[in-house]
Amino acid sequence: MSHPTRSLAGHCETDSEGEGAVAAEMRSPEEPGLAAVAPPLSITKRFIIAAASAINDAACRSDGTVNRRLVSFLDVRSSASAKPVHGVRTVDVPVDTSRDVWFRLFIPCSDSAGLKIPVIVYFHGGGFAFLSPASYLYDHVCRRLCRTVNAIVVSVNYRLAPEHRYPAPYEDGVDVLRFLDRGGLLYADPLAADLADPCRCFLVGDSAGANICHHVARRWAVGAGSGWKRLRLAGMVLIQPYFGGKERTEAEVRLAGAPLVTVERTDWLWRAFLPEGADRDHEASNVFGPRATGELEEALPAALVVVGGFDPLHDWQRRYYEGLKARGKEARLVEYPEAFHAFFAFPDLKQSAMLMEEVRSFIEGHRPSKENTGGC
Repeated sequence: MSHPTRSLAGHCETDSEGEGAVAAEMRSPEEPGLAAVAPPLSITKRFIIAAASAINDAACRSDGTVNRRLVSFLDVRSSASAKPVHGVRTVDVPVDTSRDVWFRLFIPCSDSAGLKIPVIVYFHGGGFAFLSPASYLYDHVCRRLCRTVNAIVVSVNYRLAPEHRYPAPYEDGVDVLRFLDRGGLLYADPLAADLADPCRCFLVGDSAGANICHHVARRWAVGAGSGWKRLRLAGMVLIQPYFGGKERTEAEVRLAGAPLVTVERTDWLWRAFLPEGADRDHEASNVFGPRATGELEEALPAALVVVGGFDPLHDWQRRYYEGLKARGKEARLVEYPEAFHAFFAFPDLKQSAMLMEEVRSFIEGHRPSKENTGGC
């Protein structure tokens, strides 16, 4: 990835640490006297990650607001293209213009021989506060996903914090599912609608987007028996999900200074997203924590949970997987010991290619459960 990786990280902290922050971001286990907080990376990758973190830190203000002008300057965008690029064409589809809720639709150009293909609803990361489907990073990621899996990809533009706090992105995600359930694709792109199989819909997201996957899936599952006409969730893929709590886990302490994610940044982002006065044990963050209420819905679909060994959030991610299993849900944990937060954004990393294949395999192996297929 070249200059567009300026938009790689959407993380921030209250006060910039200047050159010290860059130095911390560039730690390597190969450097004497420094804890191993990142896998061996090329100098170019280490510089890109450090620069992205420092630049995005500068956009965050001590009063809890985001400098959107600076963010818009640094967030390199890609336009939708009706002409296929790398075997995928794209179109932007409005859902609710009053709230700026829309999605970028990715349609593979491969010959599916008249067969229906899965629908992936993708929620981007960025700490609930940054980036969009038009960001170069996510246009590229979703294009790869569309091509690798041979699926229709719906990449959701949801409202961002701190201007729009909890539960805004969850509500926006459900509204996109409602749009699809009501046949909205038929009017947006008839060719895509002809390919799409709404009975094989998967929620996929990374970081904060993976958090959104969980909460949107739960809202879908509440009405799975009769509240949805066409759309059926067959599974969800949570890539390094952004969960947390008041406790400082072993990984958060040990991996201080890891690439992209620090407790200072995550604390800032939770304060920007959660309701005023709420702490990190709020159910949006600590989903199986002391304030979690009620049982998981019976229709909650199977989950693939992806964890990186150098991700400071990986203890919370493992607890999420264990919480699903303890509550009788189908869940699979995939861990890449050498992966840092957002590793998938670098397509030349072997773990990134492996992840794409894991997602493809998971989607190929799952269909909606019988009790939730309705008219499918």
